[in-house]
Amino acid sequence: MIEPNHPSLSITTQCDLIGLPRSSYYRETKLGIETADNLALMRLIDEEFMCHPFLGSRQMRNYLRRQGHRINRKRVQRLMRKMGLVSLAPKPNTSLGNRSHKISPYLLKDLPIHRPNQVWCTDITYVRLKGGFVYLVAIMDWFSRKVLSWELSNTMDSSFCISALERAIRLYSKPDIFNSDQGSQFTSDSFTAVLKNQGIKISMDGKGRWMDNVFIERLWRSVKYENIYLNDYASVNNLRQGLKRYFQYYNFERTHQSLNFLTPAEAYHTDCADMQKAA
Repeated sequence: MIEPNHPSLSITTQCDLIGLPRSSYYRETKLGIETADNLALMRLIDEEFMCHPFLGSRQMRNYLRRQGHRINRKRVQRLMRKMGLVSLAPKPNTSLGNRSHKISPYLLKDLPIHRPNQVWCTDITYVRLKGGFVYLVAIMDWFSRKVLSWELSNTMDSSFCISALERAIRLYSKPDIFNSDQGSQFTSDSFTAVLKNQGIKISMDGKGRWMDNVFIERLWRSVKYENIYLNDYASVNNLRQGLKRYFQYYNFERTHQSLNFLTPAEAYHTDCADMQKAA
């Protein structure tokens, strides 16, 4: 589909035209490698964590044992760490960040969000496949809940997050504020440099403060229960096509009660005053 030597269209433009994340063109898409037993356990952990995100490794171990699995806490800790899952229950040192990275303050407390592109947010989630797993990052407009960009990766590095951010900026201009958690992908110099170069203010959630980025947490729940769990994708390509269809549905067809039953795409092209008049 992509022609590297096209006379007039760059690879970046071709990727945007067909909806393919640019880094996916360059990156070799290999699934995360784990044993079949561990993949089965990760599937159970994923589903239970989506229902009860406050469970830590001890309670998750107890849950798995009640499902008939002989497993110790150390193994559960390793699998949850690989999946990027951390209990939402308050406790010290729960961040998966890098201590050498600068942490920015949270800027959204008591801030009225009244228009699109005022605040964008992002997060990463684990996605299971029949033969492995990958990671999904999304960039969302806070006001409208519209998914502006997303990308898949077989590793938890910052490059696919940067690619998703740059694509969102190319397609939708830029926000005043960009909010994320304190994960090392978002606190890295390479990621924050993109924001600083665009003059975007950087906001980061406090440790254990999942509610600070609640809208994208709700997005992950919708994506998994309405699409991923139902389809049980076998390959990265199948997953990518399925997510492309789902995000099209999510943005342009799925109405939200909190948006006065508009779709995210409709809300993105309006403002708070107009929505209040329509209520």
